[in-house]
Amino acid sequence: MDQILIHLAEGFEEIEAVTIIDVLRRAGLKVITVSITGSLLVKGSHQIEIKADLLYEDVNYSTGNMIILPGGMPGAKHLNEHEGLKSRILKYHETGKYLAAICAAPLVLGNLGLLNGKRAVCYPGFEVHLIGAEISGDPYMVDNKIITGRGVGAALQFSLEIVRILAGEERELQLRKALLVE
Repeated sequence: MDQILIHLAEGFEEIEAVTIIDVLRRAGLKVITVSITGSLLVKGSHQIEIKADLLYEDVNYSTGNMIILPGGMPGAKHLNEHEGLKSRILKYHETGKYLAAICAAPLVLGNLGLLNGKRAVCYPGFEVHLIGAEISGDPYMVDNKIITGRGVGAALQFSLEIVRILAGEERELQLRKALLVE
């Protein structure tokens, strides 16, 4: 089964990261959390530490089918500064694999030029980084193989949309019912 690689940087938004990890794992998807910090323990923007599954340098990106970037500050800034990760994102884009980013993290995709001509959303105030994008106020946006979300309040809907895309509408509806999401 292809892997979904969720990247964690110091200062990530905990609610976004944990919601995405939890919902995708509940759907039976193979989720691998990846630390870009050099340590498996990564501290979020509200001082909550999460232990990642793997360090960036230990990931086999050829087995992945999606890269996900949780937001938060300065987490999104750190993701944007990681040259290796940006190279992997470009490779995924070139090969038609999925990319997803929420909150401030769409700035990484925007700064790489991947949102030009695409519909996208982000946390208010980061729109300047979504270069060439058609910006919406929706909770999340899907444009071909790029999925973006606005922030913490959209994390559950964003995650359920990823489930729908990767595991099908029936699985998404099962999860909505189990999670009491209308």
